[in-house]
Amino acid sequence: MGGPAVPGRRAREEQSAYRMTPHPDLSIIVPVLDEEESLPELARRIREACEDAGYRFEVWLVDDGSRDGSWAVIERLHAEDPRFAGLRFRRNYGKSAALAVGFEHARGQYVVTMDADLQDDPAEIPELVALLEEGYDLVSGWKKKRHDPLSKTIPSRFFNLITRLLSGIPLHDFNCGLKAYRCEVVKSVRVYGELHRYIPMLAKWEGYERITEKPVRHHARKFGRTKFGFERFIRGFLDLLTVLFLTRFAARPMHFFGTLGTLAFFGGFVVSLWLSIDKLVYGNPIGDRPLLLLGVLLILVGVQMFTTGLIGEMVIRPRMERTETYDVVEALEPAMREAA
Repeated sequence: MGGPAVPGRRAREEQSAYRMTPHPDLSIIVPVLDEEESLPELARRIREACEDAGYRFEVWLVDDGSRDGSWAVIERLHAEDPRFAGLRFRRNYGKSAALAVGFEHARGQYVVTMDADLQDDPAEIPELVALLEEGYDLVSGWKKKRHDPLSKTIPSRFFNLITRLLSGIPLHDFNCGLKAYRCEVVKSVRVYGELHRYIPMLAKWEGYERITEKPVRHHARKFGRTKFGFERFIRGFLDLLTVLFLTRFAARPMHFFGTLGTLAFFGGFVVSLWLSIDKLVYGNPIGDRPLLLLGVLLILVGVQMFTTGLIGEMVIRPRMERTETYDVVEALEPAMREAA
């Protein structure tokens, strides 16, 4: 009777040891939406990659309102290996929400995000972490050779080109789910809506500018179907404009609206000045010329944009005075020379 109890006790001790790890080397965040067929193989690959590299690791499987049996699979994986933890949403909130909650729970020195559909390869994790150990703050995967239809790859390349030009961050694949971060990076950024595509931009805004990329293997989807349609590119472009505004002008709206207003007002002034000269010097009628309407319109738009910037400054200033903080990463304290 005593024999069978020993393996059970050992299993409980091993599970307790997993739970007792206060600071794992690595936290892996995996948003999950209807991926019950992929999860067992994904867990096996993650376990193999991390154990071969000698990491103390934890995996957060965030069920984003799945309607299949994904949560039951997550519960089973956790029972088999407590290093695989689960978080379950009542409904679908989106990938950004899943990542945000995963970031909040992550305890590892490094954090890796990846998709649950087996298109991202866990075997890439050690090389991504190695780049972080070299001093980078964020390493983004680059699906250089993609196994996706042209309807997905061509718009994605155009989208990445525009994002690269507007953000100034030299990444080829902003939307790759396979990324690695220092823990302090994910604790600093605030991800919501559809902003998960722009975490590198948000990280750069927080001062983490050591960003690089690494080509990674990309596999064809093995189970299920893609959760993204063409509308994600429209939403992605609108989110890009949102991020650009929030990261560059949220604390100084006058710089944005004032610049546009000044350009519009100056353009309208030049048009109106030319028409006035044409009327007064050359005697040409201007009352029925569309250019007159354009000049007046530009002046009015310029005044409105400039006024919007002023109102924005008045709205934002009290909040900035109360909440603005500055992240001092190092300090050298002064010392007084002792009297002889």
